[in-house]
Amino acid sequence: MAASRGDIFDKLPPQNLDAERSVLGSMLLSQDAIDEAADLLEARHFYSDSHQRVCSAIYRLYENGSGGIDAVTVAEELERHADLAEIGGPAYLAQLLEAPPLTAHARYYANIVREKFVLRTLREACTQILRDISDEPDDAADLLAHAEQRIFSILEQQGDNERMEIREILMAAFDGITSRSKESLSGLATGFCDLDAITTGLHPSQLVILAARPSIGKTAFVCNIVLAVAQNAQKRFLEAGGAKARAPREGVLLFSLEQSSLELAERLLCIKARVDGHRLRRGELEDDERDRLLAASSTVSELPLFIDDTPGRSMAQISAIARRTKRRHGLGLIVLDYLQLIEPEDRKAPREQQVAQIARRLKFLAKEIAVPVVALAQLNRGVDLRTDKRPKLADLRESGAIEQDADLVMFLHREDAYDPTPENQGLAELIVAKHRNGPTGLVPLTWIKESMRFENRSRLDEPEGGWIPTSHAGDGF
Repeated sequence: MAASRGDIFDKLPPQNLDAERSVLGSMLLSQDAIDEAADLLEARHFYSDSHQRVCSAIYRLYENGSGGIDAVTVAEELERHADLAEIGGPAYLAQLLEAPPLTAHARYYANIVREKFVLRTLREACTQILRDISDEPDDAADLLAHAEQRIFSILEQQGDNERMEIREILMAAFDGITSRSKESLSGLATGFCDLDAITTGLHPSQLVILAARPSIGKTAFVCNIVLAVAQNAQKRFLEAGGAKARAPREGVLLFSLEQSSLELAERLLCIKARVDGHRLRRGELEDDERDRLLAASSTVSELPLFIDDTPGRSMAQISAIARRTKRRHGLGLIVLDYLQLIEPEDRKAPREQQVAQIARRLKFLAKEIAVPVVALAQLNRGVDLRTDKRPKLADLRESGAIEQDADLVMFLHREDAYDPTPENQGLAELIVAKHRNGPTGLVPLTWIKESMRFENRSRLDEPEGGWIPTSHAGDGF
């Protein structure tokens, strides 16, 4: 086995020099060939160092808008960067001109070069994984997460180079439009009808930020959403025939970086059973409350809900867990509590850059696995210093990149947290401050402190009823 492994790594890395020469020769002969290859290939994709230098020279001329790209102009560009002698001089460029059988096949040659690059990158990743294993790390789970991240990062870099024509895109869009009705949502129902009226639900690939000051009820609110989404997923699963019909259950994956899974379980049970959480913790429950908890436990235990309460998770670990969960169980929603507790990849970078990178990775994760990602976030103390305590986008803590990358930004506000007078008790509102694809506004809510539950505010309490729009247009594209 050892000899076999040695034979594998003694071989030259995957490469096809004939394809490299052919694509470069085609690019020297035809502007159309450059157009075909440019969106597929970068200079680093070539195995030969000489070919990397030639490709870089061609792209520099291409980006500068040079119309006449041929062996003469490329030789001049190479000479300007002291690379001409390194590749073998003008004679080698002449050899490249003779390499391609047909310049019309430039994209075919480019695909071969790119495929070999992917194989080399995969080989390098596997080699590094073997080195990490040989070092015998203490934490095998951490090693597995990094190994998976290395493999998936190769996939992330590939992208989709095929362009869909507008006709195909419009057909797909129209299918989605015609499948909707006034009675149904196009996204996941949150359990809050006025919020769903604004957003039409939570949609795949969306990054949703829910922010508030500490102790306002962010976790309680998102637990309400988690239960609603998981219950609807279970209902669809059963209506489709369940396990016998092999129906998918697109459940919820909740990362709790602050609270333990036991604390979350208690919250979920109190919300579902409408039981006083303080009385539960003190062991002062009545018989009927215990019965309701038992019934709630039976219901919640059947839901497609997965909780990870490991502290200090990195985005690499979160992404790996999300992919595995979707692959094994199906996934409809990811929730993170909360964003600022995600471990940064570069601990030496300024905090704003760390948070900005995390926000971008969350958005990329939402797009990659096509599910909405809801991330809780903290607000800065500026809210507490103002007369009007309602949060604003400028209050997002540590980075404006959160606002930039998010499709939907919501703030939870309770006036009784600042002015605990009787008339303020139980009054809460959700402020939809940014909505990339729709209106913004205020959603009136009722806060039931005892059971840590938010509910739609009664229409009897709100004479005008429903959400209060502040804008009828999205924030642009």
